[in-house]
Amino acid sequence: MSVLSHQMPLLSGEVQDLSAYRGQVVLIVNTASECGFTYQYEGLEALYQRFRERGLVILGFPCNQFGHQEKGDAAAIGAFCQKNYGVTFPMFAKIDVNGAGAAPLYRELKQAAPGLLGSKAIKWNFTKFLLNRQGEVVRRYAPATKPEQLSSDIEALLGA
Repeated sequence: MSVLSHQMPLLSGEVQDLSAYRGQVVLIVNTASECGFTYQYEGLEALYQRFRERGLVILGFPCNQFGHQEKGDAAAIGAFCQKNYGVTFPMFAKIDVNGAGAAPLYRELKQAAPGLLGSKAIKWNFTKFLLNRQGEVVRRYAPATKPEQLSSDIEALLGA
């Protein structure tokens, strides 16, 4: 079963079937508006603009589990991302990525690509998962990994 078999609510409240992204290279990121890594929205949007015509989609999942750095509601999150970073890639409703209430999508992502030393838990905001066109998790990136550092991996999956 592909991690793209889930249905998740967008910030707008509309439910998005992630299977719509099958056939694209997908980058899934848990985000927060008040984090030391929030500046990465700029790099994520740049990646999206650079590669979307070739088949890249970035999916942002706000999360308030790390230092309560995503306190706002859906409208506030959307306004922040648009006003400060011009985000145009899909942003989803706030979710949990760890613990008993973790979204099933994130349970599968963590199972498919454990972190350092086999850890399953997401350590912080802006952990990234790269999926190939078949919806398989290819790689997990630490929060400190800047979006621009993913360019060559994304290029390889997009092909010539």
